[in-house]
Amino acid sequence: MTYLNTDAIKKNTYDVIVVGSGISGGWAAKEFCDRGLKTLLLERGRDVRHVTDYPTTLMQPWEFDHLGRVTKETIDANPIASKCYAFGEDSEHFFVKDKEHPYIQEKPFDWIRGYQVGGKSMLWARGTQRWSKYDFAGPDRDGFDVKWPIGYEDIAPWYSHVEIFAGISGNKDGLEQLPDGEFLPPHEQSCVEKHFTDQMAKHYKGNRPVIIGRCAHLTEPQEIHYQQGRAKCQHRNLCQRGCPYGGYFSSNASTLPWAMKSGNLTLRPHSVVHSVIYDEKTGKASGVKVIDALSKKEIDFKARVVFLNASTVNTNLILLNSKSSRFPNGLSNDNGLMGKYIHFHSFITGMSGEYEGMLESKTEGIRPNGSYIPRFRNVFQQEKVDFRRGYAAGFSASRMEHTDTSGIGASLKNNLTKTKYGNWRVGSHFMGETIPKVTNYVRLDDEKTDDWGVPLVRLNVELDDNDRKMAEDYKEQMTEMMTLAGFKNIKANDRKGWNPGLDIHEMGGVIMGTDPKTSQLNKWNQLHHCKNVFVTDGACMTSNSTQNPSLTYMALTARAANYAADEMKKGNL
Repeated sequence: MTYLNTDAIKKNTYDVIVVGSGISGGWAAKEFCDRGLKTLLLERGRDVRHVTDYPTTLMQPWEFDHLGRVTKETIDANPIASKCYAFGEDSEHFFVKDKEHPYIQEKPFDWIRGYQVGGKSMLWARGTQRWSKYDFAGPDRDGFDVKWPIGYEDIAPWYSHVEIFAGISGNKDGLEQLPDGEFLPPHEQSCVEKHFTDQMAKHYKGNRPVIIGRCAHLTEPQEIHYQQGRAKCQHRNLCQRGCPYGGYFSSNASTLPWAMKSGNLTLRPHSVVHSVIYDEKTGKASGVKVIDALSKKEIDFKARVVFLNASTVNTNLILLNSKSSRFPNGLSNDNGLMGKYIHFHSFITGMSGEYEGMLESKTEGIRPNGSYIPRFRNVFQQEKVDFRRGYAAGFSASRMEHTDTSGIGASLKNNLTKTKYGNWRVGSHFMGETIPKVTNYVRLDDEKTDDWGVPLVRLNVELDDNDRKMAEDYKEQMTEMMTLAGFKNIKANDRKGWNPGLDIHEMGGVIMGTDPKTSQLNKWNQLHHCKNVFVTDGACMTSNSTQNPSLTYMALTARAANYAADEMKKGNL
């Protein structure tokens, strides 16, 4: 007689397994727990609890060994992670260290990672813009990429669903190419930003709007936010440390505590997911194989449904490593395209200038966002330009400050207290849409593995001529726009040494589509050939448009999770 350890089987069995606790994984966990489903949330990194595990959040500059600056030794040890805008002495503990988690670059790729509960939701820039119907239609219209299986009307109610819960600050701008959302009161533009907005409206007749940026900050918390234990944004602009007030949206402050209160969530950190386990008899996934990050022991967890939200590259890695006799090249990878069509946002250039007017005003306080210029190229149709798709841009303006550091003793102290203000400094950054290509890919190395026996990933991702032509058009157009606004000393600031990955918006590899021959996921984010496995992080994105992607990940995740819960209730999953 064969004896089965039924207690162990029961202990490791759940309704749903969610892999990854970042922005999309947190939403999956929340939605499933709200539906009463016993959910296991697996995170490969350590636990980070809201407030108590933010060690630097209330520190003053003089309390840091190097006044917040990163040492040369740290930079030399982390040449990739240290490139990130948020990497500093106050936040480096939330970043993956380069040597601890190696990968192979076939082409230069700066992979920025945060392996802890909450993932990179601790560190994101918090820009949140909806897609429009034109963004979903872009690939089909210009003949590049796979056709999206959904449109704006499919995701619009889910945008509202996540916006209300997360808390999004913004203005009702009435733009067809950038739909309005469920907004909290907006932040205020500086007077020169307002001047730029007015000048663009005057010269371009509304075709080049400049708006206040939309961001995931609680400018005026609602009851749903107080229920989460969150409070108003204090405008400290120290978000990379973790916000003790919950003023900006993160998994740690919002979705995870909410899911935990339900009693339906089991959170397991230090869990490196090796692969999804495929059952040849049922034609479904039975669960996932985990390597305990500390003990290196192998553990199998079972569930009716698996959601992969490990971040784009790691979700590709897990699926490619999920091999069986049915799927020798990776789970549901019948078309051989899994890991291909990786895409991203290009940030290779920017602009700067000065404004000599409005010297009676200056900026005070700290705002967590800037102004935003929505895409105006190739939005409604392909224009007579030599590139496909388009770009968005940031814009900000503040007074230049000068401090007199001359003198000794009392005279120096006196000089330091007298800040002098110069002209207004204006700046813009470029965010270009890249076209997914089969030559941009993630694949597994045939021999090298990490410390947990998981194959290392090889990344081959690069910019192309379309990206460079788009950047040149941005510089030409922005120069014209700044000139019309009366700005001086206008300069292009190309970012030498910028590589894909540093945008932290990598997407694709397990894309949505209508045809299993050209895509991996259907309109509900299910694998075509393994219906109880869903992918709703950046890996699922068919194209990338010009908006910051996190809001769309959240909406897709909430939509797919509720669909999966309904299908489970019907007995279809």
